[in-house]
Amino acid sequence: MKLTIRGKNIEITDALREYVQKRIGKIDKYFAADADAQVTLSVERGLHKVEVTAGVNGLLLRAEEDTGDMYASIDMVVEKLERQIAKYKTRINRKSRQGGGIRELSQLPKVEEEDEFAVSRRKRFGVKPMPVEEAILQMNLLGHDFYVFANAENDEMSVVYRRKDGKYGLIEPTLK
Repeated sequence: MKLTIRGKNIEITDALREYVQKRIGKIDKYFAADADAQVTLSVERGLHKVEVTAGVNGLLLRAEEDTGDMYASIDMVVEKLERQIAKYKTRINRKSRQGGGIRELSQLPKVEEEDEFAVSRRKRFGVKPMPVEEAILQMNLLGHDFYVFANAENDEMSVVYRRKDGKYGLIEPTLK
């Protein structure tokens, strides 16, 4: 597996690099073809975050984990990736028939089939027309990452959300 390891707000030591290569390289045994993986290690607000994006023959695996310990984050990301491989092994097997999918499916953990699109909770709430700035204020007051509101500027339903970079986004749906 070809690994690209990057650090953000952290220096990548030799010990850390070896640990990443050992643990993330573990998923390479599942693939017949060579895989590429980008690993980003970062420290933000005291959390040690690991992001992994691995690509094999058009299949994209992505996992992200953050804990108080970088080594624990790496271990948890590997577990997530293995669960993804197990969950999507039929799709991966289809890719393998096209030339380069999974090698050792027997080593994957058993994953119970679940209804991916089952709605586990419904919530109803009243909305009042408000400007975008007020919606952002309401979202921040509630401590949420998004807020659904009736946009006073165009009388349409809209969503404001907090982006990973700390800025805000606005979603304005339109009917096709």
